Amino acid sequence: MQYYSLPENTVWTEVAPGNRRAVLSERPEMMLVAFSFEKDAIGALHSHPHTQVSYVAEGTFDVTVDGVTTRLGPGSSFIVAPNLVHGVVALTKGLLIDTFTPRRDDFLQK
Repeated sequence: MQYYSLPENTVWTEVAPGNRRAVLSERPEMMLVAFSFEKDAIGALHSHPHTQVSYVAEGTFDVTVDGVTTRLGPGSSFIVAPNLVHGVVALTKGLLIDTFTPRRDDFLQK
């Protein structure tokens, strides 16, 4: 079942095999980004100085934040405090909608 739809002209950037992102909107103080995952794709463990709020729009993910792994499905959300190590594994094809504050300027570089 599809819960969320993005415009057909959405510009995607490949992040890793089976994982791509699209910046949906941004200002210096905040950014909204979609992450699309194929089944078994990995959002590698990483950290950054931004606060991140993620919404599971589609699919099922094992989400690890600060060493704790939780299985989340559609309608779930999680928050990552600045500098905490976090990542995801897509158990099914899925879509995460992430908000970052402040904006992830590294996502705007081409």
